[in-house]
Amino acid sequence: MKPLVTVERLCLLAHILSLVFGLAGLLFVLPNPALIATLPPIGQIVFGWSMVVGGVVYILLGAATVAIYACRVLGWRNWLGFMLPSVLLSLCSELLGTSTGFPFGHYHYLSGLGYKIAGLVPFTVPLSWFYLGMSAYLLARVGLEAMGVNGWVKQLGAIALGAILLTAWDLVLDPAMSQTPYPFWEFLELGQFFGMPYRNLLGWLGTGALFMSVATLFWRDTLTRLSRTQLWVPLSIYLVNFAFGAIITISQLDSQFWIPTIMSVLLGVVPAVALWWAAEPTVPLSSSPTVGVRAEV
Repeated sequence: MKPLVTVERLCLLAHILSLVFGLAGLLFVLPNPALIATLPPIGQIVFGWSMVVGGVVYILLGAATVAIYACRVLGWRNWLGFMLPSVLLSLCSELLGTSTGFPFGHYHYLSGLGYKIAGLVPFTVPLSWFYLGMSAYLLARVGLEAMGVNGWVKQLGAIALGAILLTAWDLVLDPAMSQTPYPFWEFLELGQFFGMPYRNLLGWLGTGALFMSVATLFWRDTLTRLSRTQLWVPLSIYLVNFAFGAIITISQLDSQFWIPTIMSVLLGVVPAVALWWAAEPTVPLSSSPTVGVRAEV
């Protein structure tokens, strides 16, 4: 398993670096064309290429990190049991949303996130639902179990909490990606909630809860006793992606956007860290992992 751990950590590191590079480009380089002009020809080519594919790369690296992590720690059946519903159902929601305005409101994607499925939804978007959704759901499920919540209450609670953590991320993601000088999508209607329609938030909650519910049916009670150490990848993924959206939002938009950012912290970051901290520091070596869960860190 050590080679998988190495690849997983390299993907996570590359994911974080690609987010940092993207921040530098969006916040410092693009607003200063004179700086771009000072780059040597090869530098300008690399920068132009990175601005075209940067959004695709960071999402692919995030999805690869979580896929390898899930396959290694949870087993390939549980990985597919979450990935397939999250990708397919989120894609259906996005195709429906970009076609009809339900459930997110009327919007459309611009360039920068890769090839568009049916000319509407970039192929990377369902992958982002997968890797953030799985990170949020695992933190919620393991944290609740560590607090002594079990049975159907744990399962429903994990779905509800996971969907809330996922939606909390959108509170900083949507303004950063749709209302800043270099957007990746745009709403075609004036939203009442900081430029976003309220139904966009309901769409996020509903879509997240839907694919997490389907994953729960596949998983049942086959996931237990993940430790705090084993949860550092989902927590890291959640926090760095929150930071990416939050930094863009508070640096590129006016002061009113501190409100959704603070809401995102209170509804997402604080619960995510608390759920991670609630897990056992390590899984006792004498305990036998449940079927489908591997004991490796």
